[in-house]
Amino acid sequence: MGWQDKIAAQGAGMNGTRMQYGALCWRLGEAGAEVLLITSRDTGRWVIPKGWPMPGLSPEAAAAQEAWEEAGVSGEMNPLCIGRYGYQKCLSVTSSVPCAVAVYGMRVDKLARSFPEMKERRRKWFSLAEAATLVAEPELATIIAGFLPPVAGRAAPIAGDDDDDAASSALGRKRKGH
Repeated sequence: MGWQDKIAAQGAGMNGTRMQYGALCWRLGEAGAEVLLITSRDTGRWVIPKGWPMPGLSPEAAAAQEAWEEAGVSGEMNPLCIGRYGYQKCLSVTSSVPCAVAVYGMRVDKLARSFPEMKERRRKWFSLAEAATLVAEPELATIIAGFLPPVAGRAAPIAGDDDDDAASSALGRKRKGH
């Protein structure tokens, strides 16, 4: 089985959409939360680490593995999905497949000097606002722009959750509809 056949067989949905798991790698900088973006191997676009499901690994563990391989980071993974986005994965010059990516937050504890894909990618820290302007996928930009790091006793909000006004919650105000 060739690599394209393996990709086609993994996580196939009813409409041909393939599932992937991604890591929004973050840290607290002097001016607030920052996210680590990496370049894609084929086009050099700014993206987050992501990849296919891995046998025996939970979605967030697969995202953590991709973060290590593609960006050389390790840290604390949030087991709650913070959002989803879609994109077209190019398999060849004439072939692509629709993908849905479930995103999990990872507070970065360690940035390795050496990692598996270090010669194939660049990595850089950005503010949330700048990172949101650099990614090509509008849904990913929304996830990044709206990201609030989790604090003790509160998980990170899920992007696009209409029942929770994250900014009000973070300030201790009453949420909409409550």
